[in-house]
Amino acid sequence: MTTVNCDRRRACHPEHVKTMDTQRLRDEFLVKGLFVKDEINMCFSQYERYIVGGAFPVDEVLTLETIDAIKSEYFCERREVGVINIAGDGVVYVDGKAYPLANKEAVYIGRGSQEVKFESTDKANPAKFYLGSTPAHKEYATTLVNKAKANILNMGAGDTCNERTIYQLIVPGIVDSCQLVMGLTELKTGSVWNTMPSHTHDRRMEAYFYFEVPEGQSVCHFMGEPQETRHIFLHNEQAVISPEWGIHSGAGTSNYSFIWGMGGENLDYTDMDHVQADELR
Repeated sequence: MTTVNCDRRRACHPEHVKTMDTQRLRDEFLVKGLFVKDEINMCFSQYERYIVGGAFPVDEVLTLETIDAIKSEYFCERREVGVINIAGDGVVYVDGKAYPLANKEAVYIGRGSQEVKFESTDKANPAKFYLGSTPAHKEYATTLVNKAKANILNMGAGDTCNERTIYQLIVPGIVDSCQLVMGLTELKTGSVWNTMPSHTHDRRMEAYFYFEVPEGQSVCHFMGEPQETRHIFLHNEQAVISPEWGIHSGAGTSNYSFIWGMGGENLDYTDMDHVQADELR
């Protein structure tokens, strides 16, 4: 039996968040400890009932068991899942079919998939599978998304310290999904800002997972209402939950990569309410 752990987070009103000190902010929004050897660890958020998780198979093949929070016979009975590999080569098995994933490749797993397993190709260089999951109202086909299939955007500039490459992996036009949208962003050397100018989107929540943060470095993630911002410092392989009413931007002490995942009212990647840098407080 695979060890599957799940933390739960309640939704917070923005007026309440204004009163939180550093530790309370971290308790409510920071997600850490996702990658533990031969375990699956998850965090269930009441924001759109979004789940972030990590599967780290080394000596064992791990099975995505259901959790009490979703009250289902099997995990994907009423859910869809996006998986992005952030480490060595691995394989995701969906109802017996193998989906090999190299570093920074993804697979979308549709509702109704009864058995999901994770395996590393080489335990000396194991895979780490980052998971995002949302409720789903219908079945869509499980789909492998490698970098050749991804929609790649080069954005930003060196003089604004936000030169970056965006890999849209689970987005309309590449994968059919109910509400899940996922991808990853790589910051170029010398660039540290992500999602700046910042934005909010009342129609969906978001979660960021920061990785490839060098040893001894960190990322300052900015959150909260645009005129009432707060911040949380994150380290390598930690995630942060972003409510629909808040910004979600970050600046690192070096360049880094991050995975973004969204769930909510629509699938439109460009659906956002922009906030210019000089409007933030």
